[in-house]
Amino acid sequence: MQINLEGTALLVTGTSRGIGRAIAKQLVESGARVALHCNRNLEEASTLADTFANGSQAFQADLSEPDQVSSLFDQALASFGKIDGLVNNAGIALSTPLSESNEDWLASWQKTLAVNTTAVGILCRQAVLHFEQHGGGRIVNIASRASFRGDTPDYIAYAASKAAVIGITRSIARNYGKQNIKAFDIAPGFTRTDMAQDFMDQYGEEYALNDIALTKLTEPSDIAPMVAFLLSGMADHATGTTIQMNAGSYVH
Repeated sequence: MQINLEGTALLVTGTSRGIGRAIAKQLVESGARVALHCNRNLEEASTLADTFANGSQAFQADLSEPDQVSSLFDQALASFGKIDGLVNNAGIALSTPLSESNEDWLASWQKTLAVNTTAVGILCRQAVLHFEQHGGGRIVNIASRASFRGDTPDYIAYAASKAAVIGITRSIARNYGKQNIKAFDIAPGFTRTDMAQDFMDQYGEEYALNDIALTKLTEPSDIAPMVAFLLSGMADHATGTTIQMNAGSYVH
């Protein structure tokens, strides 16, 4: 089976590293042009776009700022003329013990939800409105196993923000399928990324390995093909589904 995304234009957030970078690479290899979002590292994202050499472009936006989130979609649409699919991959996980001051804990909570939930909601809204006018489209949101099983006390905000993503995705899937709009979640667990490394530096890699059913941690390249598959149209009857890709650390 070959995944063919020829002729599609896709927006992917958080592509300068980790899972997002692997997703962008997979989508380009499958034939898509990709709008490569980054937060700060525009130079690296632009270099990546140049490496792809297929018309992919880099766009910068701080996803904690709603105006910049809206502008991101508008800029990608203006450059590509259409958007066929959206991948909300970008996310943050801030370690915030409950013992921190009210001010610090709330600041971390608000920033986490701004990036992981509000930005996803804004981009999904813009995508749905665009898809309604252009024959449909597909959304893949990167959630987390923490959406279902929770997380450690230091990462309650992360778990809450990713649980909300599931509700966004399922609501889109249930309400817009007749307009040819499909939405899916992928729920990774520990994945060998810079963000996960922060957690492992705190708790130790052995903690992460003991928490999964396999012998090695998930790599970004393990997740990317599933994103391409969901965007391809070959899994449309799974709309509303969450794909658990967390090495058996959450099974339901």
